[in-house]
Amino acid sequence: MIKKIAIVGPESTGKSTLTKLLAKHYHTLWVAEFARYYCAALTAPCTMQDEINMFHGQVALEESVLAMADKDFILCDTTFLTVKIWSDEMLGETPQLVLDALQERTYDLYLLLDIDLPWQEDPLRDFPHMREHFMNIWLKELAELNANYVLINGIENRLSNAITAIDTFLAAGK
Repeated sequence: MIKKIAIVGPESTGKSTLTKLLAKHYHTLWVAEFARYYCAALTAPCTMQDEINMFHGQVALEESVLAMADKDFILCDTTFLTVKIWSDEMLGETPQLVLDALQERTYDLYLLLDIDLPWQEDPLRDFPHMREHFMNIWLKELAELNANYVLINGIENRLSNAITAIDTFLAAGK
């Protein structure tokens, strides 16, 4: 069974960069963040149907990478849990299929990236002054899932901290 390690956290915490660096370090496949590409193409405010589309897109990307995997684990640059967080925040509710999938589609380890990196402007980022708010939401959501997660922080040693967390997880054989 191929394990899934998710790199998650609020905006501008280095998820995509760290995921790529970890994939290179471990010579393994990684799943891109579908929502980034989807939102870049939006011409109107995001709707509930858009959130559902992003859920399906993220799951499809993940399934395709899992089908090609030749290592014991893959890395996921975020997960569809982001759909829940953004749906709740922006639309006031989460699509039921996302809520149902949270219990069915689990991840073996989450690396929750801390908000200790400086904010990087990006046209797809919206809340530079709400990083602590979203960090608290991530902590709450992971606790509600009873998720196995490690908080990854540090500016200079973020990559090495993530490698240590993954190596510890793999050595434990969970």
